[in-house]
Amino acid sequence: MPADERLLIGKIVAVYGVRGWLKIDSYTEPRENLFEYQPWYIKDREKGWRVLEVDQHRIHGKRYVAHLRGVDDRDRALDYCHREIYVDKNLLPELGEDEFYHHQLQGLRIYSLGQSEQEKFPERLLLGAVTSVMETGANDVLVVSPSQDSIDERERLLPWHQDYVRGVDLYAGEIEVIWDPDF
Repeated sequence: MPADERLLIGKIVAVYGVRGWLKIDSYTEPRENLFEYQPWYIKDREKGWRVLEVDQHRIHGKRYVAHLRGVDDRDRALDYCHREIYVDKNLLPELGEDEFYHHQLQGLRIYSLGQSEQEKFPERLLLGAVTSVMETGANDVLVVSPSQDSIDERERLLPWHQDYVRGVDLYAGEIEVIWDPDF
């Protein structure tokens, strides 16, 4: 499967003990969902993608520890340290209409339709592209960085909220918003 069909979901950060266990950071929400998606893949410089199968796991402080099938000593476990964990994107559950995974929003171009519903622009203005999504508790925030054709060189933070987001077109690679470009 091509790399663009895989999704980064965590990282192996260190060995744990002498029996091949590994410390794992999860990037999923909720964190324990990391173990719902199997198999895992890691990139190997020489062999390409390597498939990993978790046969045991448990919580350990703010992290998890996991045991990989066939990795039964500390020396073998060291080979997996500092590797990012990927899964096939098709393992993710389908979302409802107007719901998106963060990775789907990254890279989309942001166009402002106007300062408000009452003050729309004659043409859409390109503000930039989504480089990341921040979780703030109240609502997510899109981090929009300037692109080659954007109206200026400013980075913007746009709330992911129905008052601002007017439409998402994954096929066209764009999001339309009501947003004053001066902010």
